[in-house]
Amino acid sequence: MYPRIFFPESENLLELDDSYCSFVFSYPDYAEIKKDSFAFEGKPEDECWFDVNIPALNTSLHCSYHSIKEKATLDKLVNDAFTIAGKHNVKANFRKESLLKNSHNISGIMFEIEGPVASPLQFYLTDSTKHFFRASLYFNSTVNPDSTAEVLNFVRKDIEKIIESFKWKK
Repeated sequence: MYPRIFFPESENLLELDDSYCSFVFSYPDYAEIKKDSFAFEGKPEDECWFDVNIPALNTSLHCSYHSIKEKATLDKLVNDAFTIAGKHNVKANFRKESLLKNSHNISGIMFEIEGPVASPLQFYLTDSTKHFFRASLYFNSTVNPDSTAEVLNFVRKDIEKIIESFKWKK
């Protein structure tokens, strides 16, 4: 038996446009933005670390931002994204990597990880010179791929809207 899911309905898209972030994007009005106030060693590395929570579905999109200072930093950030996605390989049945590019000339990679993993969808976006944004979707409960599949498909559409609307501030 699978739990009955009540999907939230969006009446409007809201725009993240906080003064502490170098970017904007649209997200559904049933989601909440919660600024990160803690990291493993105290404060988050950047002021623009936050979660996009969807309480009705018990999911969170953990978001982090890094300023790129030199090529080595971009390489390190991309390698970190692959390493973090790779940590799920132990429980994953399959991992698909897709190139991303939106109409605002922002590119990246999406990692779709199938199986009983903590984060089935992760991605990063960058302009390759100044900015790097990374996000990971988490279910705030035990992951059973059969029962979370419908929620994942629903939230994936919201994530696609975030990616499509994502742009750097000038």
